Amino acid sequence: MLFNSIEFFVFLPIVFVLYWFVTAKYLKAQNLLIAIASYVFYGWWDWRFLSLIAFSSIIDYTIGLLLQRTEVKSKRKALLWISICVNLGFLGFFKYYNFFIQSLVDSFTLLGQPLSINSLNIILPVGISFYTFQTLSYTIDVYNKKLEPTKDFIAFSAFVSFFPQLVAGPIERATNLLPQFYSKRVFKYDLAINGMRQVLWGLFKKVVIADNCAKYANIIFNNYEDYSGSTLVLGAFFFAFQIYGDFSGYSDIAIGVSRLFGFDLKRNFAFPYFSRDIAEFWRRWHISLSTWFRDYLYIPLGGSRGGIKMKLRNTFIIFIVSGFWHGANWTFIVWGALNAIYFLPLLLTNKNRVNTNIVAEGKYLPSFKEIRQMAITFFITLIAWVFFRADSVTHAFLYLKGIFSSSLFSYFEIFPVTILSLLLFFIIIEWLGRNSEFAIENVDFMNKPIRWGFYVGLIVLMFAYTGEQQEFIYFQF
Repeated sequence: MLFNSIEFFVFLPIVFVLYWFVTAKYLKAQNLLIAIASYVFYGWWDWRFLSLIAFSSIIDYTIGLLLQRTEVKSKRKALLWISICVNLGFLGFFKYYNFFIQSLVDSFTLLGQPLSINSLNIILPVGISFYTFQTLSYTIDVYNKKLEPTKDFIAFSAFVSFFPQLVAGPIERATNLLPQFYSKRVFKYDLAINGMRQVLWGLFKKVVIADNCAKYANIIFNNYEDYSGSTLVLGAFFFAFQIYGDFSGYSDIAIGVSRLFGFDLKRNFAFPYFSRDIAEFWRRWHISLSTWFRDYLYIPLGGSRGGIKMKLRNTFIIFIVSGFWHGANWTFIVWGALNAIYFLPLLLTNKNRVNTNIVAEGKYLPSFKEIRQMAITFFITLIAWVFFRADSVTHAFLYLKGIFSSSLFSYFEIFPVTILSLLLFFIIIEWLGRNSEFAIENVDFMNKPIRWGFYVGLIVLMFAYTGEQQEFIYFQF
């Protein structure tokens, strides 16, 4: 079920009314309703894959209880590895089986020993990477004694399958979200209004920005041989805002909808395109995934505590694994490695924590230095996005070859003024709201008629520029 679909706009009010007007007096009934609604939400796509979520929930719930019953180190490690192997085993099979088979066949073919191994027609379950990491966080935190295992299976099932963020995040930690299912929720008008405001901005990002940018990004990437270097840059620019509007828009809707039900989810984006270096970008982009890899992979590997060799190793591991998490294609691995190369100079010179404040804090406009820093960071991010978007590594290199050609400074063959004007409007609103959790969070300074006029304007733009409905990009991950 898509957030920007008629089905969801029917589904959400029904669940909301049942939640606050029928089950409000009974915490377990509310949790059960959330769990059932979440299974309906996911099953709307393909009910057959509900068994994966149910099985993962049962395994990790049971392992959590077993971890509580033993202090024997070897037994605890064995239980942890069962959870890791089961969860990553499902993820590996559905997401990476064909990739590994094809890579193996290609490798032996290059060595002159062709293999005949058939790939499988495997359907990738929507959001499997997200809920797998979410439930793994529970087992790992229980193992590390950062969290008491729950005995409430309904609450745990609702935590694993929570429908607002089930298929594309944010990736929640058990330490943050699970305890919220233990406490009685009380409807708060201000929180609900804030949530609706964030849902509105998320829908605007998706419908107006992402989907319209997708149209031109697809045309240019799919026919890159026909366009000049300048137009190819524009194609990469459109994709950069497609993926940002699409993914951060989903996160905004997920967080906003959660607030309607009294839940507080982790922030997932913090205006990443205003970053002054690549380290700051990764602190602001897909925060829930970046911090997950930091806490559950990077730090256990030794983090930045060792010598140069350890820093190099751990940095490349974290970025390449992050790239591979995104999809079974060498393009994602190259994308991750390229970001590691970007990051290394900052890490090795201890400048990776220089820009931790908000850019141009307390000012309307950035300095020339900040403009230069943001422009450089955005440009190298744009280059990396080419690999993320391309169908293959060869496609990406040919696309970049086209950019860095004599036609780079020629006229644009495609220059959609209306969409570029909407992007300019979007960037201005994001810039003015960069001190907030989301761009239009603090618009109460406007008087009521102007504020409501602004909301209506966003809705009118959504209806005016609704194109062909696009699935959220991160559904494939």
